[in-house]
Amino acid sequence: MNSIEEILNKPYFIIPYLIWMTLWKGVALWKSAGKKQLPWFIILLTINTMGLLEIAYIFYLNKWDIDKGKTLKMLNEKFNKIKK
Repeated sequence: MNSIEEILNKPYFIIPYLIWMTLWKGVALWKSAGKKQLPWFIILLTINTMGLLEIAYIFYLNKWDIDKGKTLKMLNEKFNKIKK
């Protein structure tokens, strides 16, 4: 009988997993960028949860603006000072 490591290293597991993960991550990142939620974008980009955090964000967590747009406002102010 194959061990779990052998099963997880097979292409018939890895390819569907990569497709699954990429689709959910792409949709979640698209939504967070569209809503200008930089903290969520960074969290979703850096943490890999096999699509679970991304699914939770798409259907529930996107309603929460973690920092109320403060991060983007601060970055805009910094870049506007640099341009002047």
